[in-house]
Amino acid sequence: ANPFNLTQSFWQYFQNDLISSIPITICSFLVVAVIIERLMFYSRNHRDISAFVHALQSQLEKGNLEAAQMLASQLGSVVGEVAEEGIRLLAVQKEDFSRAYDITVNLVVRKLQKYLPILATVGAVAPFLGLFGTVSGVIKALFHMSLGSEGASLGMIGEISNALIATGYGLAIAIIAVVSYNLFSNIVKRYGDDFMLLKLLFLSFSNVDFGVEGLVRAHSQQQATHNNSNPEDMIKDMTKQSQGAKPSYPEFLR
Repeated sequence: ANPFNLTQSFWQYFQNDLISSIPITICSFLVVAVIIERLMFYSRNHRDISAFVHALQSQLEKGNLEAAQMLASQLGSVVGEVAEEGIRLLAVQKEDFSRAYDITVNLVVRKLQKYLPILATVGAVAPFLGLFGTVSGVIKALFHMSLGSEGASLGMIGEISNALIATGYGLAIAIIAVVSYNLFSNIVKRYGDDFMLLKLLFLSFSNVDFGVEGLVRAHSQQQATHNNSNPEDMIKDMTKQSQGAKPSYPEFLR
C-alpha cells in the first residue's frame, strides 16, 4: 500500500476544489499579513510605563508641566501621545478633563485595534469554508460512485479523504486567526490599563493650579509671530532655545 502523502493530497484538493481552496488561501494570506503588521506595530510602541509614570508624577508634583511634556515627548509611542494630550488638557481644560481625555484614548485605541476585526472574521468564516469544501467534495465522490464505473468505491474513498482536507485546512487557519486575535486583544487591554493609570494620575492633579493663564497668552503672541516668520528664523529660534535661551512659550502648548 502506498503511504499517505499529505502534500500530494492537499495539492489534489486545492486543484479539484478551487471554490473553497482559493478563499481559504486568501484568508491565510490576510492572517499572516495582519499578524506581521500588528507585531511590528506593538513592538515599536512597547515602552516601560512604570518608570515613565514615576518620572511624570515627580514633575507634576513640582508643577513643571514643560518638563512633564518633554518626558512624554521623549517616550514616544501611543502611550506618549496620550500622555502629551493629557498634560495639555490638564493645563487648559480642567473642568471637563475626564471626557476630553477619554476621547483621546478612544482614538488611540482605534489605532491599536486596527486590522484585528480581520482576524476575528477569518476565525469565524474559515471553518465554514473548509466545511463547504468537504461537502462539495463528498457530493462529487458520491456522484462518481453513482456512475457505477469499475473501482468507483475505492476512488470514492480517496476523494472523500481529499475532501476532508478542506475542513482541516479551514480549521487550521481559523485556529491561528483566533489565537492571534486573543493575544493582540490582551495587548490592547494592557494598553487600556496603562491609559487608565495615566488618567488617574492626571485626575489627582486636576485641582492643582499650574498658573498657565499667562503662558497661554504668551503662546498666542508667539504663534502670531511664527505665522509671520520664515523657516530660517524659526530654526534660529529653536537653536537659541536648545542653547539655553528661555523659550517664549512652553513646549507643551505647541
